Amino acid sequence: MNKIILVALFVFIFGRISYSQNTFEFLRLDGSARAASLGGSFVSNNDDADVIFYNPAGIQLLEGNPASFSFVKHLMDINLASLSYSTEYEGIGRFGAAIKYINYGTFDGYDEFGASTKEFGVNEMALVIGYANVLDYNFYYGANIKFIYSGIEDRSSTGMAVDLGLHYSIPDKNWYFGFAVLNLGSQLSSYYSTKEDLPLDIVIGVSKSLENLPVRLSVDFHKLNQDRDDFVERFRAFTVGAEFTLSKVMKLRFGYDNERRKDFKIGTTAGIAGFNVGLGVRISDYQFDYAYSALGSVGGLHRIGISTSL
Repeated sequence: MNKIILVALFVFIFGRISYSQNTFEFLRLDGSARAASLGGSFVSNNDDADVIFYNPAGIQLLEGNPASFSFVKHLMDINLASLSYSTEYEGIGRFGAAIKYINYGTFDGYDEFGASTKEFGVNEMALVIGYANVLDYNFYYGANIKFIYSGIEDRSSTGMAVDLGLHYSIPDKNWYFGFAVLNLGSQLSSYYSTKEDLPLDIVIGVSKSLENLPVRLSVDFHKLNQDRDDFVERFRAFTVGAEFTLSKVMKLRFGYDNERRKDFKIGTTAGIAGFNVGLGVRISDYQFDYAYSALGSVGGLHRIGISTSL
């Protein structure tokens, strides 16, 4: 009963917060190649150090000292990299640390009269410290603290945020449930006088490893805090993922992002926008991951990742 009350309290409090124009939108980007190949369906994950970006409660089920590095070749000259790590302190709980960095390249500068000035760069970064522990039998909680920085030429903005997460598992049935409130916070300083909201995201999801097939299926519902025209529309931002274990060293992954497909639809067609595919290969103690995410006629994103246990 306490579990049900706690989840209901989370939904009631944070579900009342509406969605609006935000800053630090890079926090929504999938850095993890594995998570991206599953369409971003990762809130119920419990075996990857990158889960700290999706649900801090998930790090409690990690083993050893896992570390992960990811790189994203974004559109044009935009590149994103992330690094995550987790370790256990006996009698205290499990801690995690992560960083997400994005560089938008260089731009030509001009003054108000159109005269050329010096080039300038644009970059953003988030530093994350997480903690997770046991709440009850097969029930876990976690929280992150984030410091966020954004710099554009001689202007900058900073922010602080927290992530809150819950994870419940039924290991003998291979069911895993996740719930997270991400990017709950505000700007500490803004580029000018107006402060903007952070990209608050309420996510709930479930994953299941099938008994007779070597596949793990996952479904997530994102942006549950966003105002929609009707109740059904509130669930339009869903993602679906499937991870097939082909052998002890190879996994094949597919994902679908419903909202991305709608956003990149041009006219009556969206091509393969919203679809994702990926491959995972284990060599010795290292896991190598690749993902491709289609953006329709705009192009696609390539992600690579490497993870191990230190």
